[in-house]
Amino acid sequence: MNQYVVLRVITKLMIPVILLYGLYIQFHGEYSPGGGFQAGIIFAAGFVIYSLIYGLDKAQEAISPEAAHILAALGVLLYIGIGIASFFLGGNFLEYKVLLPDDHAGETFGIISIELGVGITVATVALTLFYSFAGRERD
Repeated sequence: MNQYVVLRVITKLMIPVILLYGLYIQFHGEYSPGGGFQAGIIFAAGFVIYSLIYGLDKAQEAISPEAAHILAALGVLLYIGIGIASFFLGGNFLEYKVLLPDDHAGETFGIISIELGVGITVATVALTLFYSFAGRERD
């Protein structure tokens, strides 16, 4: 790995930019195409690149497979929790306007929340799949 110095330096510079772009897509998804799924894939791609350059062990130190499983479940629970909360507040499942007193604020909060749940789930499931395939022993 030490012979790829340029690749390691460029990767170290680009991964924060990739993750920042993922955050931009995550939180700009309410106003334009994009959102949770795309941001999750971008985040996972950043960690896959890190793993390819620095090794699977280093990537699993950053986000362990167990943490990825827990985060995937929490993302799904956030999505479902917003839907159930809107249901119990008198609206339909995922009818965001009932979440807050102001309809527009409720819809904004609801969309951002479920997109965050989708982004967390997609990123960690994609990372879990990568960990599963990358960690297999060759025959």
